[in-house]
Amino acid sequence: MAKGDRRFERIHKESMGMSDGVEIFRDTETGVCYLWRFGGFGGGLIPLLGADGKPIIQL
Repeated sequence: MAKGDRRFERIHKESMGMSDGVEIFRDTETGVCYLWRFGGFGGGLIPLLGADGKPIIQL
């Protein structure tokens, strides 16, 4: 990865109120997509999984 390149890119953002929402990020090296859920003072990150239980990969 060249200097200045970002490892993760945001591919979706959705607000769910004043300070709540979800974002989907893609790892540019592996293609794996992650869901970031945030609200208030907390948040959580989890890989997106398909029906087969494997990570969703978007190249």
